[in-house]
Amino acid sequence: MRRDAVGEYLTISTAGNETARAFVPAPLPPVPPLAIDAALRSRLDKAQLALGRLDGVSGLLPSPELFIYPYVRKEAVLSSQIEGTQSSLSDLMLFELDETPGVPIDDVTEVSNYVAALEHGLARIRGGFPLSNRLLREIHGVLLRSGRGATRDPGEFRRSQNWLGGTRPGNAAFVPPPPDRVPDAMSALERWLHESPEQTVLKAALAHVQFETIHPFLDGNGRVGRLLITLLFCVEGVLQEPLLYLSLYFKQHRPEYYEHLQRVRTDGDWEGWVAFFADGVRETADAAAAAAKRLVALFRDDQRRVEGIGRGATSALKVYGALQLRPLRTIANLAAETGYAVPTVTAALGALGRLHIAREVTGRRRNRVFGYGPYLDILSEGMEPL
Repeated sequence: MRRDAVGEYLTISTAGNETARAFVPAPLPPVPPLAIDAALRSRLDKAQLALGRLDGVSGLLPSPELFIYPYVRKEAVLSSQIEGTQSSLSDLMLFELDETPGVPIDDVTEVSNYVAALEHGLARIRGGFPLSNRLLREIHGVLLRSGRGATRDPGEFRRSQNWLGGTRPGNAAFVPPPPDRVPDAMSALERWLHESPEQTVLKAALAHVQFETIHPFLDGNGRVGRLLITLLFCVEGVLQEPLLYLSLYFKQHRPEYYEHLQRVRTDGDWEGWVAFFADGVRETADAAAAAAKRLVALFRDDQRRVEGIGRGATSALKVYGALQLRPLRTIANLAAETGYAVPTVTAALGALGRLHIAREVTGRRRNRVFGYGPYLDILSEGMEPL
């Protein structure tokens, strides 16, 4: 089904005396309603079931926090890579250890801020705060609190025009609503989020496009729009923990992602976008659940191997447990975590190295950093910078 553009175009004047056509989306839900045939309903149902399976896996994990820590960071890295950062998961973990990452500090600061923004949003929601424009502004404030975005009005809806693609509004690929139309458009989105009875996957699909089309902030709209998906899944109880790294799918299908967003605006092709989104949720949820199962098996098998080394197994097991919690560590960090002296930690890392569990990742003779290699390998799948 195709519709006319799902909103109105306004001719605006820019500071340079150019004119441009800004697009103001109509409030949700789409009119006429989506044509959800049997095939599209099946895709939505499969996505919802995949989220349920992922949520079920998290309930079976011996220690869910083992997976929340890396999965949140994986989503942060992937979402930031879509915006052009070159950070890897290891870069972020090194940064969190106060070690020097292999990319510019601004890149890894943006990723670290994304982690903080997601954790802030989840903490507020779990404290009973609603998913609202106020919360989105708070999240934006955390996201842009330092680094390149710090001068881009963190925590505030924009008061000037922005655009996507091109060097100026006149040749931009898309010009979002004028700033005076942003508050009403976002208020309408907030009301719809609270009132809509839609299935959660469909609701998240529609909300993401609407947010990205309004583009309410000067910077960080893509990242906040992807955070909105995760928060909505948690608010609606589909996921108890943020274990879905949907940005991997958007990164791997980046041209199609932007094309689908634009075709909603130009052709009203909501159905095409929803099908793409539902496939992404199903594929990513299944991959995340499979990765969790692989990690459970890895932890179980490696623990048995460590237990079998004989002398020194007790200290090696404790160091190994610390690497499960945070798979990149310095010797000093491990000593503080385990309470062991540096020589004991060093000996334990030697034993783990002989089992090909731990490896030194910097190549330095001093201030070395050790990683749980097989764990990091599984987590890093699909995370090469664009």
